[in-house]
Amino acid sequence: MSAFVQAVSSQPLDAHLELPATNDGLPGAGPIRRFDWFRKLWIERRSAWSQRAQQDHYALVFLGDSITQGWGDDFGGSFGSVKVANRGISGDTTRGVLIRMDEDVLALDPSGVVILIGTNDLEDDADPETVAANLKLILAKLKTHDPKMPIILCQVFPSAESKKRPASKIKKLNQLYAAAVRGDAQVTLLETWPLFANAHGDAKPEEFPDLLHPNKAAYAKWAAAIHPILATLDFVETEPDVFTPESDFESLFNGHDLTGWGYRPSLESEIKSAKRWHDTDPQAAVWPIVTNAVQFDGLTSSPDGRYVAKHGRLIVTTPPEFRKCQKISTTREFPKDFILKLEFRCTPDTDSGIFIREPQLQCRDYIIAGPYKQLQHYKAGEWNEIVITVHGGEALCTCNGEVLEAAFKVPATGPIGLEGDRGQMEYRRIRIKELE
Repeated sequence: MSAFVQAVSSQPLDAHLELPATNDGLPGAGPIRRFDWFRKLWIERRSAWSQRAQQDHYALVFLGDSITQGWGDDFGGSFGSVKVANRGISGDTTRGVLIRMDEDVLALDPSGVVILIGTNDLEDDADPETVAANLKLILAKLKTHDPKMPIILCQVFPSAESKKRPASKIKKLNQLYAAAVRGDAQVTLLETWPLFANAHGDAKPEEFPDLLHPNKAAYAKWAAAIHPILATLDFVETEPDVFTPESDFESLFNGHDLTGWGYRPSLESEIKSAKRWHDTDPQAAVWPIVTNAVQFDGLTSSPDGRYVAKHGRLIVTTPPEFRKCQKISTTREFPKDFILKLEFRCTPDTDSGIFIREPQLQCRDYIIAGPYKQLQHYKAGEWNEIVITVHGGEALCTCNGEVLEAAFKVPATGPIGLEGDRGQMEYRRIRIKELE
């Protein structure tokens, strides 16, 4: 902890930013730390921030504890030219964050907020329900301040029983966090727990040497997980993707709107599957049933906002319901043999798919979500290329040159479809070559 306890400013300390001496009248519930080192760090960092509030105005604010603080003021250059402000205090809890929201965050009129908080509450024996209740108050303050400001909520990272942060409690807390933001389109829930957890649900020593704080490699993974969300929110990658298909390939996506795509009526098999799932599982994903075809020609977004065309990317946005089975398809069908090429990028644990005429090829964050967990060339958080060659009634499907399916059975004709279930998926450079 001593690595985080440093004088951060030569500016005079601002007495009104001191940690309150008692809990009387303070919002929220649960632990507020009052160790000497924490009180010192709290006022030093907050006093320094108050001196640069104008400089940090309208920044993308990262709000949290030592994990956020340890990333540094410039976040190691992870977000390029994006204006960022680090508002992490080592040792802080959800209640501590709630106390300092007005001066440290809201006064900046942030362009967005990334939250990672809760692990220290667990160390101080707070029950997950108390922590989640504090999170709801934090989110309410942010949303009241700006109902349109994007909020990215990161799941609490794995740690270890030896750190008084057992996997069972972290899993429970993350479940409550997901429930707290379910249906809230202003908040994007980012699955950062499976990004780092080992098979037992704990932190990996090669990424968290002390089983609590990430090293440089883990910070890079966290940055890569956030990046696609920031691209969708127009913080990064705001220029069009410049790409020209091979001379014998035809683009299926023009890069700037959803012309040629739409919702087709749900198949009878899909309707039956949805009913069986919802009849047997109260946690089943939302599965809209489409009765009449809807075309999206000229639209940059589907009416429900799930599919968005932006800067050369066809984005399947993270569903507010956390899980939502939904498919967009080409309005034309492809009876001839063909070669389909596209690239995809996704957030951690994303579950999606590519429909080849109708059958679904799983297109996911493969190493975490499966089913092709042994791929050697898959690049998490980066662009990966899928190539599908249909000949006769079978398709050879590869990812970055590695075989996913050698003889995937497909019908004689049908559209190309892209599906979303969980997380955010992006597709680009979607093109096809029909074979004679």
